[in-house]
Amino acid sequence: MHISTQLLAFLAAALHVLIFCMESLWFMRPQVHKRFGAATAEDAEARRLFAFNQGFYNLFLAIGVLLGLVLLYWPASLIVGQTLVLFCCASMLGAAVVLLVSGGKRMLRAAVMQGVFPLLVLLTWLVL
Repeated sequence: MHISTQLLAFLAAALHVLIFCMESLWFMRPQVHKRFGAATAEDAEARRLFAFNQGFYNLFLAIGVLLGLVLLYWPASLIVGQTLVLFCCASMLGAAVVLLVSGGKRMLRAAVMQGVFPLLVLLTWLVL
């Protein structure tokens, strides 16, 4: 796997760790829950458990990418590492597409942010 693909995968993982923090650790902060469509503290409280759970999905995908990147440097696990990185990035991209399709224009910015690095990972892997 080319070094540029690995760097993009690392950025995808880092972004998903940040999303985990926002959804699972910082969600009740007004500046955070408003980004997820909860206008009031009451709205945020109603969505808190869902956001908490969703954050862990993002964390687990990030961990998968990071573990895969580590395995790339262990010769006996090269194929496993590459497969893990690509599968997790494809899952990230799939989630971004679902967000865009289900949320429409309102979710365009979030879907692009969530999906751009995983998309670039898959494209650079195919090309390089």
